[in-house]
Amino acid sequence: MELKNIHAFVEGKVQGVGFRYFTQSTAIDHNITGWVRNLDDGSVEILAQGEEGNLDSFIEKIKKGPSMFAKVTDVKIEEFDDSKEHSNFEIKM
Repeated sequence: MELKNIHAFVEGKVQGVGFRYFTQSTAIDHNITGWVRNLDDGSVEILAQGEEGNLDSFIEKIKKGPSMFAKVTDVKIEEFDDSKEHSNFEIKM
């Protein structure tokens, strides 16, 4: 099993609408590990690790967001190599 790593920045109305909790739940559903956190500029940062197909499905859900209250306007994604394996998906405060 080869793990793929992504670093993503999600912009739009993504703070104060349950986006981090949605991201964590979606990650768990797709067997993704890593973390999510709010940034001072109003965006959300995600580091995610998983199998390619699972990551692709995870990203598609993230692009839609959790509810009618959230509005994702842009998602920037970078792939990177990381030898560290994450054991879960956490919300960083």
